[in-house]
Amino acid sequence: MTDKLGVAFIGSGFNTRFHLQAWQGVRDADVLGVWSPNAANAASAAKLARTLDVGAAKAYKSITEMVADPRIEAIWLCGPNQARIENVEEIVHAIRTGKGALKGIACEKPLARNVSEAREVAALVKSVGLTTGYLENQLFAPHVEAGRKLIWARGAATTGRPYLARAAEEHSGPHMPWFWQGSLQGGGVLNDMMCHSALVVRHLLTEPGKPLSSVKPVRITGHIASLKWSRPAYAKKLKGMMGPAVDYAKRPSEDFASVMIEFETADGLKVIGEATTSWSYVGAGLRLSAELLGPEYSMKWNSLDSGLQLFFSREVTGRAGEDLVEKQNAEQGVMPVVPEEYVAYGYTGEDRHFVRAFLGKEKPLLTFDDGVEVVRMLMAAYQSAETGRTLAFPPKGLDQFVPAVARGTWHP
Repeated sequence: MTDKLGVAFIGSGFNTRFHLQAWQGVRDADVLGVWSPNAANAASAAKLARTLDVGAAKAYKSITEMVADPRIEAIWLCGPNQARIENVEEIVHAIRTGKGALKGIACEKPLARNVSEAREVAALVKSVGLTTGYLENQLFAPHVEAGRKLIWARGAATTGRPYLARAAEEHSGPHMPWFWQGSLQGGGVLNDMMCHSALVVRHLLTEPGKPLSSVKPVRITGHIASLKWSRPAYAKKLKGMMGPAVDYAKRPSEDFASVMIEFETADGLKVIGEATTSWSYVGAGLRLSAELLGPEYSMKWNSLDSGLQLFFSREVTGRAGEDLVEKQNAEQGVMPVVPEEYVAYGYTGEDRHFVRAFLGKEKPLLTFDDGVEVVRMLMAAYQSAETGRTLAFPPKGLDQFVPAVARGTWHP
């Protein structure tokens, strides 16, 4: 017997592999299993876990088989959005029918593609009494954690609470075809990445130790656009990279989104969160950034200001890759390097936290209920973008709303 949590992953792609690297900094759990509809990919991810020495992982033939293994005590849901409900239903059915038991379940962002699906996911898991964790890595990024703590302890404590937070996540576009398809993913870049930025601004504006509900969204303004990938030359290029199902000349998704959220604090003040996300960013690679401003202080973070840069002249040639930074766009010139990206982006911190939460050592910072609330803000932003108006939150019809991008009827 061991006091370590036995963890398994649903999904074997890019996101799961980031978590596996992050697990090198997690002491209280071992990665013991992986399931994916692609058996070869599941075996490859399990091999990576063993190579990294983060657990004696093996590939399972089904989710039910994985839940039934008494070694598996918690599951990390990292599969594609369109499979979320199906995956959760199989987990819950296995528990209800006595095939296995779990201590907890953690889910990658977004919790689901729309509010109706998010509520269904949360209700299914609650029906079998599992502790839940909503995986939002950027809240656990070391720079965000340290900056927020110091700002509130020094600046806010002496001159008043912060009043403006900004956050952005920007890169050149996702790795897999399903991300680009609104009908599968549930939208475009707003649904894919605004879940990070919208939650980060609310988190920064929330006093440490207080719940997110102490900073209440009251009005939302959203805007979406297809700035790059629906242009004819780039639509053709994207189709060539991702296959015929990704045709932005006919069925585009937004590659840029901005949201302004007006919050009301528990003490009656107005504070603002500004968030932007982009699949049309041109730069070295993935850029995460955040700012927090108050009466006499401010903080800022940019993940590409890593402190390490390399330079390669045009004489240095070789294959393209992502060995310097995620979503790397160039191989020459001055290149910023983000060492141990999984730490810098917060994966190690969040995995460590939720392992401890499932072991009963601390309270989960984010649960599926928080995941539902994030999806509600995203759908309100889509509603605002489609109507061209600022909307009081929550707007009418939010629980039944499905974005035009997801329905395949959006025309930029």
